[in-house]
Amino acid sequence: MIVAVDIGNSNIVIGGIRGNRILFEARLRTDSTKTSDEYAIDLKMIFDIYHLELAQIEGSIIASVVPQVLNSVKTALRKLTGKASLVVGPGVKTRLNIKVENPTQTGADLVVGCVGAIQEHKPPLIVVDMSTATTMVAMDESGAFIGGCICPGVKISQEALTARTALLPGLQLDQPKRVIGRNTVECMRSGIMYGTASMIDGMIARFEEELGCKTTVIATGGIAKFILPLCRSNILYDKDLILKGLAHIYRENTRPTPAASEKQPQP
Repeated sequence: MIVAVDIGNSNIVIGGIRGNRILFEARLRTDSTKTSDEYAIDLKMIFDIYHLELAQIEGSIIASVVPQVLNSVKTALRKLTGKASLVVGPGVKTRLNIKVENPTQTGADLVVGCVGAIQEHKPPLIVVDMSTATTMVAMDESGAFIGGCICPGVKISQEALTARTALLPGLQLDQPKRVIGRNTVECMRSGIMYGTASMIDGMIARFEEELGCKTTVIATGGIAKFILPLCRSNILYDKDLILKGLAHIYRENTRPTPAASEKQPQP
């Protein structure tokens, strides 16, 4: 079994994967003040909850967009398993053709999401990840990563609205009853949630216009399940997309290299 870890700005997702099966998925809050020992305790508790013995872990892989947390989690996993983690970044094989200006600066989460998507879907693709930020990535007909966009996520929009307006309250991400709100909370919920859904629909249309073709759209991320029912586009939801991508990258980088064939002496 391998342990796959996706370190995001708000949450850390931990998955236990055997072959093509995701046996468990757990979440921790991302906390840059925690030490490696504290993360080791958190991870050990998760492993215990899911009855995972440390001896069963053959290796681990990490994708991170929070550098200060990456080192703590990486050290914690090494303390628990005695093995170094594979970290998605420059030098790690992904088999993904990245056609942007600075490929080495491309976010690990974007790369992993595209790797996960292309294993199960035929390009051209649009991959939408709705987490702290909402990201959208375009993959052309050859399967190349050609770029995308980064937008404020639902929670960022919500926090900005409530923090900068004295009279607007906080709110839960319940599905809006209507687009035209009848009170302050309904108006805020409609603006944030229908506004995000409309942005995604509009960006999909603009992406496809630039690509010159229709695409398959796959969405993931913790917020996606709240927003996708409000979208008018045909969008596939895969909550495990990042874990699937991490598992594939791990296999690509740990696959045994075939021994070079020895030359047979000429008779």
